[in-house]
Amino acid sequence: MAKEKTNPNYKVIAENRRARFDYAIEDDIECGIILDGSEVKSLRENSANIAESYAAVEDGELWLVNSYIAPYDKARTFGHEERRRRKLLVSRKELSNLWNATQRKGMTLVPLVLYFNHKGLAKMKLGIAKGKKTHDKRETQAKRDWSRQKQRLLKDNS
Repeated sequence: MAKEKTNPNYKVIAENRRARFDYAIEDDIECGIILDGSEVKSLRENSANIAESYAAVEDGELWLVNSYIAPYDKARTFGHEERRRRKLLVSRKELSNLWNATQRKGMTLVPLVLYFNHKGLAKMKLGIAKGKKTHDKRETQAKRDWSRQKQRLLKDNS
């Protein structure tokens, strides 16, 4: 059997784990992100947070709002603003689909993962999501607890 090589360029930078609990993710889409040089250097050091951020379609463009990328220490004079709006790159067809989903169907765009792909380019996975109600969240929690308990019981019986 041939050994599977892990790609050294692929690296997850930030993940929004709370998104899958708070939202019912209908679909996801991969998009590029426009960054400054100091932002890329900072991301290489794993210093980002997308938990409080969201994406929005404004004036025919897709924007990432309120994401945090820590300042890069070595770029003091030409640094970047930590919580600036960053433009996301998608095709026109995907952009129109995202706009239709948010305007007509009442969905929202939630950042799920920020990562470097196998080519070393910064990418973001956006989820097209609908907000969950409190009873839906409780139902999800109950299913998760039951699956954990089931695994424990199967492990003890073995």
